Amino acid sequence: MPAMNNLLSKWIPVSERSRSLALVYSGMYLGSVIGLAFSPILINKFGWPSVFYSFGSLGSIWFALWLRKAYSSPKEDPELSKEEKKIIMGGSISKEPVTVIPWRLILSKAPVWALIISHFCHNWGTFILLTWMPTYYNQVLKFNLTESGLLCVLPWLTMAAFANIGGWIADTLVSKGLSVTTIMQSIGFLGPAFFLTQLIHVKTPAIAVLCMACSQGSDAFSQSGLYSNHQDIGPRYAGVLLGLSNTAGVLAGVFGTAATGYILQR
Repeated sequence: MPAMNNLLSKWIPVSERSRSLALVYSGMYLGSVIGLAFSPILINKFGWPSVFYSFGSLGSIWFALWLRKAYSSPKEDPELSKEEKKIIMGGSISKEPVTVIPWRLILSKAPVWALIISHFCHNWGTFILLTWMPTYYNQVLKFNLTESGLLCVLPWLTMAAFANIGGWIADTLVSKGLSVTTIMQSIGFLGPAFFLTQLIHVKTPAIAVLCMACSQGSDAFSQSGLYSNHQDIGPRYAGVLLGLSNTAGVLAGVFGTAATGYILQR
């Protein structure tokens, strides 16, 4: 993810940043859709190791293609025309490689800590849903393994769609001089909070799945609030900043998943 942020800061003009980020990161959600949809089928037919072998093999194939076609910046891509390079580099951040990272200066800035805390809070909810949703469907809503897998894809499919809608909205707000971070991140935090609290009141599985989908759909607006902000406050250190905040995000996944299990046991 830090590498992706760094690549986008070099390849994408500012006016197209939010929608491009949303499109790239929606790949994670579509990956969750494919994984959650096909894993139960693979497990039932070929056993659980087949999940790791199949997705691992696909990753190896993609890696080989990536090595042949991907470049760190427009300057290095021999297939780009001069006109294309001029358009891309005319509206994006193109700096010399960073050799020394000013850690003390970076960690002394309030916006950096705002990003770290926001990423922690965002991933707390996202990882809990990713790891506990199949269990919730199976034990609370009484769906079987295959049904749980298929229904688990709906929230992530919604997230992929709304991330891209949010990206276009954010770029429109940027062109009008409005605060993307405040508007998009408010939707990205308050929306999921509202829909998840409604789960304790629902009586039917259909409404529960709908609440999950709406929660993840509104959460996707964070792509244009949280994830695009690293390039705004430190374009040269976009990868470093995302590395910092994503470390906090992963810790949220560890603690949030464990805390959920502890709460359920008690």
